[in-house]
Amino acid sequence: MRRRDPDAFTEFVAARSAALHRSAYLLVGERGLAQDLLQEALTKTYVAWPRLRDPSKAEAYTRRAITTTAIGWYRRKGWSAERPGPEVPDVGRAGHEAQVTERDWLWQALLALPPRQRAALVCRFYDDLSEAQTAEVMGCAPGTVKSQVSAGLAKLRAAVADRDLDTTSLEHELMEARR
Repeated sequence: MRRRDPDAFTEFVAARSAALHRSAYLLVGERGLAQDLLQEALTKTYVAWPRLRDPSKAEAYTRRAITTTAIGWYRRKGWSAERPGPEVPDVGRAGHEAQVTERDWLWQALLALPPRQRAALVCRFYDDLSEAQTAEVMGCAPGTVKSQVSAGLAKLRAAVADRDLDTTSLEHELMEARR
């Protein structure tokens, strides 16, 4: 069994924690919960560090821990009741009200999706992972990723159609969230 290398783990956390936090935020929709989720995933990664055959795969391991932990949180009863109410929106620039409103609405629609569909969409469009990489992160088959992405996009498209918005820009808007 390999020994734990705290310096290597510290370097990994310093280099990748911001990107991992963004993914966690997209999965849970609240900054404080995202920080808790990331800390829990990093703790799991640290415990598993000596068992990782290839330390370059630590990010994939941590992403999987983030995803499975978030899905587990949603499965537990009462967890969603602990979430805070809506926050006061930021004051935008003049002339961008419609764009801000549309993005906020899309964000709320994404948060309303079931956790596995949201995780699949975040991995595919935000993290820009392939279907195989997303399947590895989610711990499922690539076919499951395809069905979860398809179902999630279908729900978002139906919600967009109900609001008479342009459905062709849906994937573009999801990818724009990366910026």
